[in-house]
Amino acid sequence: MTAFNHPLPQVVLTGKMLEVRNITVTYGTREVLRDVSMSLANGLIIALVGSNGAGKTTLIKALNGTLPIAGGEIELDGRRLGDMSRREIAGHIAVVAQENETRFPVTVLEFVLSGRFVHGGAFGWETADDIESARLALAECDLGEFATRLMNELSGGERQRVVLARAIATNARILLLDEPTANLDLAHQAMMFRLVRERCRECGCSAVVITHDLNLASEFADRMMMLKDGRISAIGTPAEVLTVENVSEVFGVDVLLDTNPASGNVRVTNVF
Repeated sequence: MTAFNHPLPQVVLTGKMLEVRNITVTYGTREVLRDVSMSLANGLIIALVGSNGAGKTTLIKALNGTLPIAGGEIELDGRRLGDMSRREIAGHIAVVAQENETRFPVTVLEFVLSGRFVHGGAFGWETADDIESARLALAECDLGEFATRLMNELSGGERQRVVLARAIATNARILLLDEPTANLDLAHQAMMFRLVRERCRECGCSAVVITHDLNLASEFADRMMMLKDGRISAIGTPAEVLTVENVSEVFGVDVLLDTNPASGNVRVTNVF
């Protein structure tokens, strides 16, 4: 993996970038999220965990403004998210979705460059800065040799890394990642989380990451939020959230907890 070198201006790591207060999201008459609140401060990584159907992806869509909320409030840098245009939101928030249509016969570089539209350019009219940002993002995602490859010729894991590269190339300060390590091998799982962490710590960006891997979340996240049936079951540091009681209540499994001898962070082992 290359060293972190994507060009973002340095910022003071204070303040709240995204503020969520008591939001409710409904699908028809069914409440999918209820009374969810969180604060995403500069430099912070929040791991979002919970069983399937807990509302994790729904929350990501609400935070990005692609899914309307039925109650509560979301503010981005002090402004109501609902008052902002899609282009304005895209300039602040980049999403790596769980499902992406990435099988079109365009090159990897062209796909990553498509994320630069938020800076005013049109596809096919990229500036030198756009191309440089895209190439740096590809290098950071271990894709430096993939620029001319076609998207529909890549493996699922390779496409997932290209989607992250496109999000990075936007220079957005908030990353919303829905299971970004799906289809990745162990080395690239660690690379992806390490890259997000370095971006947050060195450039003042923030991230919300959905993951089913509690141990990866424990190693890389600053805070963790557990959802169950659309409500917050637990929130705090990984050490505070990852208790035998919390894991049993949310996932319905018995676990053993100990300390990772290499990092000192909490480690979760299933009891079969």
